[in-house]
Amino acid sequence: MKTLTLHIPQYQITAEPDHRAIGKIVDDELRRHFMNATIVARGIASSEHPGKTIDELVEIIKLDGTDRYDVNRKGDRYENLQGKRIDLFGFRRKVGPHMRLFKDVVYGFYHSALGVHGKAARIDILIIYNAEKLKAVLHQYEGRTDKKRDGFVFLDPTHKQDSLLGIIKIL
Repeated sequence: MKTLTLHIPQYQITAEPDHRAIGKIVDDELRRHFMNATIVARGIASSEHPGKTIDELVEIIKLDGTDRYDVNRKGDRYENLQGKRIDLFGFRRKVGPHMRLFKDVVYGFYHSALGVHGKAARIDILIIYNAEKLKAVLHQYEGRTDKKRDGFVFLDPTHKQDSLLGIIKIL
């Protein structure tokens, strides 16, 4: 499992970030370290984890395999019409020369967070999972007619950390 650090000072959320330019920087790093792997990437905003630093969250993720360390903490968007269990949300991609991933994560954390929470969120951590150790969950959000495959469960929930390929800190 790799722990990487990327410094992207131009990634700010005081105004809409250039999600394509920022996405390219992170996608290039993903290609450098995970080429040809099929991954599920999950973005984390440390601002949504009061009292925890980026480094503390990284250590929790390394130990537990997930950022969902508090069973009493309600997750964002985990409810679905079918009542299916979802362990995490992420983007599944095959890492290759033409893969585009992080621009979508940045876009969602800016625009969706504004729409749902009234404030944008900046991604500090990108968790990279081995897609072969997760299973997609087909589900539907309340008030929507489309079905989504952005939710995943661990195939072996007793060894979640074995699903980790890497963690990227985005400073």
